[in-house]
Amino acid sequence: MTANKESKRASALIQVKKLKKSFGTQKVLNGVDLEVAQGETLSVLGQSGTGKSVLLKILIGLQQPDSGSVCIDGQEINGLSRQQLSEIRKKIGFLFQNSALYDSMTVEQNVAFPLERHLQLTDAERKKRVRELLSTVGMERDLDKLPGQISGGMQKRVGLARALALSPDILLFDEPTSGLDPITASEIDALILKMQKETNMTSIVVTHDLPSARAVSDRLAVMRDGEILIEGTFEDLQESKDDFVVEFLNRGL
Repeated sequence: MTANKESKRASALIQVKKLKKSFGTQKVLNGVDLEVAQGETLSVLGQSGTGKSVLLKILIGLQQPDSGSVCIDGQEINGLSRQQLSEIRKKIGFLFQNSALYDSMTVEQNVAFPLERHLQLTDAERKKRVRELLSTVGMERDLDKLPGQISGGMQKRVGLARALALSPDILLFDEPTSGLDPITASEIDALILKMQKETNMTSIVVTHDLPSARAVSDRLAVMRDGEILIEGTFEDLQESKDDFVVEFLNRGL
């Protein structure tokens, strides 16, 4: 991590403290603590069922924790009214694992959806913004296609364009390279890096893909049994003597 990012840690844009979440008798999050600085990218790694995706859903207010706190830009989000939470969500872009595009809408309409919902733009302004976003992710030639007419990698690109529509301060990625071939996955990684360079956004990436996480992240955190087992740079993780971390790295590379 750069010295500049290290200096910002004290005033982290995202702060998670002692976060717990259970579904019935199953503990999914068991006291998670995380901080992410402005402009930093943190990847959260771990096996399936360790609570990674649940963590993202709590960060955006789609699920409520049993206890603990989540602060976005210094504001605690738990207990906010629907309107207050809506204002927070405008600062956050979310790329879902399956892209979550609306099947009945064209590529253009999918990207325009958050603009129509949250911003007062003329038709011309909205169309211009949509084309700019799709150009950024290399999808400007596919405006009129439906999601079912494009590949999984192209759907991820459209999902990323939609996530960027409101110029968020924070971008959350849920398995951005899942189900993609290595070449397409590397293209998505390159897009994420491009977004980081151009916007200085703060990002959390939940992924099973260790090479991808290594490529796009300043820091990595490994989850096990609902807890953060270790966090740091990739080099920090390589120096770990923990059996699980060693095996995870060996299997992931």
